[in-house]
Amino acid sequence: MEKSAHAAAAKRAKPVPAAAAPIRGVFVTGTDTEIGKTLVSCALIHRLRSFGLCVAAMKPVATGNVAEAEDALALRAASGLEAPLKRINSFLYEPAIAPHIAATRAHRRIDLRRIARDYERLAESADFVVVEGVGGWMVPLGQRLMLADVPRRLGLPVILVVGLRLGCLNHALLTARAILDDGLILAGWIGNCVEDPMLAQTENIDTLKQRLPAPCLGIVPPLAKPADPRLASGHLRAANLRRALALGTEAR
Repeated sequence: MEKSAHAAAAKRAKPVPAAAAPIRGVFVTGTDTEIGKTLVSCALIHRLRSFGLCVAAMKPVATGNVAEAEDALALRAASGLEAPLKRINSFLYEPAIAPHIAATRAHRRIDLRRIARDYERLAESADFVVVEGVGGWMVPLGQRLMLADVPRRLGLPVILVVGLRLGCLNHALLTARAILDDGLILAGWIGNCVEDPMLAQTENIDTLKQRLPAPCLGIVPPLAKPADPRLASGHLRAANLRRALALGTEAR
């Protein structure tokens, strides 16, 4: 049973081809909301910048914190590029609720064409773009629009942030299966310790490494609040990132 499950997962996996054209960006999703996607996205930006890359950041859709646009500000600070916040965050809604509901209430639907235009403008000034998603993978963005439509439209592989806490195995394996079933490339996963202490953490991480059909790109340990993404970036594995994102030797 275990071997057949592993074989099925391997069959669904779609690794980045070694001879593929250089990847211009990556889409970061998570096993749930509030599991550290922004922290990990900022850490990823810092790590990529340490390779000598100019990295832009984007969070196309967000809800809550309209006055401050906290996630977009954090991403821009990590990037170091002074892009307009309205380009980093194409659609921002005031209530902290599901984005399709927020968009309906605001009478302002989420438009993939606008997101694609903003992405292209950001990509013009950078070597690489880190795009952070909203909520979890199966979040609707509209009546006929799902979160998966964003990386599909932008042509981006996906990195999965796994919130390490009780239930993470089920959440991570289901999310990975959904990403692959949606026809997207799962480039790798990053664990973020959101439950401290987590019982059997080592065994859970080992299980994720064995069963997820993509490489582990790092495990971010519990960090003092507010968490510093620069410190988190030191826990991302440079060699694994280069391979997963097909960066090659041009990234120092």
